Amino acid sequence: MNNKKILIIDDEPEISQLIEKYLTRERFIVFIADTAGKALEMLALEKPHLIILDILLPDTDGVELCRQLREETEVPIIFISCKDDISDKILALGMGGDDYVTKPFSPKEVVARVKAHLRRSNISNSYKKKSSTLTFPGLIIDQSSYSVIINDERITLPAKEFQLLNILARNPNILFTTNQLFDMVWHEDHIGDLRTVVVHISNLRKKVEKDPTNPRFIVTVRNVGYKFNPNP
Repeated sequence: MNNKKILIIDDEPEISQLIEKYLTRERFIVFIADTAGKALEMLALEKPHLIILDILLPDTDGVELCRQLREETEVPIIFISCKDDISDKILALGMGGDDYVTKPFSPKEVVARVKAHLRRSNISNSYKKKSSTLTFPGLIIDQSSYSVIINDERITLPAKEFQLLNILARNPNILFTTNQLFDMVWHEDHIGDLRTVVVHISNLRKKVEKDPTNPRFIVTVRNVGYKFNPNP
């Protein structure tokens, strides 16, 4: 993980410099942006491998910035926030965040989460290169680009949504409980709850289903979980 680039987006110098101090000890290359505008510029210029994003910024809301970032990159995004309400966490994760750390926090914990997400990102990238494309009627899942093709239109998905779709599509007609999907995608050290899965499935359906209210591919098994229908 040496020389991996980390972008910290936070307008509180004490916080960003503290995290930077601990990350540089681990030989990460750290960049800091204190506004959304600077963050987007730095994203294009430096192409970081992971982003640490404060939910409160002077020129925009961090959740809105996450949405903008997700249009440009699939790298892990870790939110840091003074907001501890579960609805704030679900909103942030539903917009494309991968993790959520509440202030005050231990810098060592943040570093540990950074390393964990980078490991998973590396494994995922390696897995994508080795995996074949999955093809279904009207839907192609392209492992090489972490995207899907819907009726000849290519759509890039946030990492967690793609992972959910990939797990389901690689195991057609197999029922996965909500708890199983949460454990497989977010892992045991993630802060959140099972509603996170519901939010991400809802967002995913809006992108891959012709009618999200009557899904053909991602089928709900009431009070249990979800399964993938390969022949809608």
